[in-house]
Amino acid sequence: MAVLMPPEWAPQDWLWIGFPHLAEEWPGHLERAQEQIAAFANAVADCGQEVRLLVRDATNEARARDLVSGAVRLERRVYGDIWLRDMGPLVVHDGDAQSARRFGFNGWGGKYEMPGDESIGAELARDAGLAVETSPMVLEGGALDGDGTGLVATTEQCLLNPNRNPGMSKRAIEAELARSLGFERVLWLGDGLINDHTDGHVDNLARFVGPGRLVVPEATGVDDPNAAVYADARRRAELAGVEVLNVPSPGLIIRDGAIEPASYVNFAITTHLVVVPTFGSPYDEAGVEAIANLFPDRATIGLPADAVLAGGGGFHCASQQMPGAPKAKS
Repeated sequence: MAVLMPPEWAPQDWLWIGFPHLAEEWPGHLERAQEQIAAFANAVADCGQEVRLLVRDATNEARARDLVSGAVRLERRVYGDIWLRDMGPLVVHDGDAQSARRFGFNGWGGKYEMPGDESIGAELARDAGLAVETSPMVLEGGALDGDGTGLVATTEQCLLNPNRNPGMSKRAIEAELARSLGFERVLWLGDGLINDHTDGHVDNLARFVGPGRLVVPEATGVDDPNAAVYADARRRAELAGVEVLNVPSPGLIIRDGAIEPASYVNFAITTHLVVVPTFGSPYDEAGVEAIANLFPDRATIGLPADAVLAGGGGFHCASQQMPGAPKAKS
């Protein structure tokens, strides 16, 4: 296997994070969303990892500087949404070299198209000194989660959605994932969480925490709206021979009368720290503890992310890691 996208738990050189700036994307929640993203950036930086926080303009930069420590590096960039998991570069290892992959981006199926979102991934990659290879396939980074062995999880709801690649079959998508990112085996899960703006990104549903080890939420409470979604994901993974680990779901989270796609598995894995989003749910403590047990080699903390979620994502969605260079073979 020549090309392979390293798993998120591999060593990282730094973490890019997007800082909220659009009031219309967080109506009534922008200031708290900024505070919550800043707390995320500070936590990672305080553990000794470089953080590059993207800010939109001078006003946005001043607001960010008021909230983050001096350990957080600010970079002024042109972007719309903050979801760098989807728009940022996907870095692959090829022998002892690394390069970036950029796919087509159409605003999550044409729903949220903003200036800068198509170009920010290639810009970040080139500024990091990476060669960039492009693919015509429309794909967001949050739609994939790999285990470092060539196995990747995704959802049919997203990758087979006609608003992404209507001319591509499942087999053609699998072939492009293998060619571009080195994923030779695809675990196809079904639907993502209810009301997920991304059409069911897997990083809100199921995450690898080791080779062949997949975390899937377990329904909490009789009114958990995603109980059937979790059960279907678990069944598909087990049939594929993947070890399934359980963590609690936040349960039913309602905002303005609508079900929110809240999930503890939208955690961000960094070199020294795992950051778990919390939502004011009675299951927050149990969710953070369950994820901490999966990462004995790292510290794990829970941070409020309800205001970030109001804009459509979480800590994992708002960040993208720059993996360390591959180790030279002796």
